[in-house]
Amino acid sequence: MSILFSILVFLHIVGAAMIVGYWIATMKEPTVHPRQRDGAFLQLLTGIAMMGLIPVLDMDANYFKLGIKFAIGIAVAVLAVIGSRKAKKGEAVSTGIAHSVGGLALVNIAIATIWN
Repeated sequence: MSILFSILVFLHIVGAAMIVGYWIATMKEPTVHPRQRDGAFLQLLTGIAMMGLIPVLDMDANYFKLGIKFAIGIAVAVLAVIGSRKAKKGEAVSTGIAHSVGGLALVNIAIATIWN
């Protein structure tokens, strides 16, 4: 089970890299790339799976922190879906949506790494 948890952590980090990487790459002309949406969904799925494994592996967890991360993850996913749909239609994606997707993902990374 610990190997499964480690694989989920790896995929969770890949999802974060997809969101933040595309955000940084498109910073001069902000938009939301479909891979950011995919990264947001990957983060949500792996995060939920890891939360489900916490009791099985007898790990200590700060569920308040995980709840905040989950709420931010939902916000990132919703904004990424809205932005990627606009981009797919050829419409302009607002700077606020584009930067919110990347910025909130960065906040989530900070919470994960700094908050004990």
